[in-house]
Amino acid sequence: MAFTLELKTRAPDFELIATDGENYSLEDFDNHRFLVLFFTCNHCPYVTGSDEVTRETAEQFRGRGVGFVGINSNSKNTYPEDDYSHMVARMEKHAFPWIYLHDETQDVARAYGALRTPHFYVFNAERKLIYTGRGVDQPRNRSAITVNDLERTLEEAVSGQSISVPQTNPIGCNVKWDGKDAHWMPGEACDLV
Repeated sequence: MAFTLELKTRAPDFELIATDGENYSLEDFDNHRFLVLFFTCNHCPYVTGSDEVTRETAEQFRGRGVGFVGINSNSKNTYPEDDYSHMVARMEKHAFPWIYLHDETQDVARAYGALRTPHFYVFNAERKLIYTGRGVDQPRNRSAITVNDLERTLEEAVSGQSISVPQTNPIGCNVKWDGKDAHWMPGEACDLV
């Protein structure tokens, strides 16, 4: 089984450039009681199919001490549409309510054990992991969503409850690692395994 960050583990630090041209590290988000850090990208249908649901959740919890940070770790050599310039253009077009960071070396994805796009991690005030996994149960098809794990987790967290389901399997495309062909499996470039 692939490695991913274990529950109660402290968030690994990072220093990455965002689409606004500024560099950010973990401490730049200290003003948030809870932090949602999620691995995302520009092209994956599981990302584009659920971005608006993620937006609604981010806006719902913005005034309740929750910050959102998206990280694109996909290799531009494997999938050119995931390069930094496309990230900037995507944020200009959609104005998502989160900071969008570029992990060009893929070191942050390795540190967190990112498995998919999207893959969500929720951290408490001490930046200990309290939830990891999917955002929703049907990220490609908004009309088919019956479970919003991210919203449930955040509601429980901000209300001081224990997290009822702290871990789920992320649903989405594989992270596009440098040196790996995007079409390394049969079918489309964004296979779910």
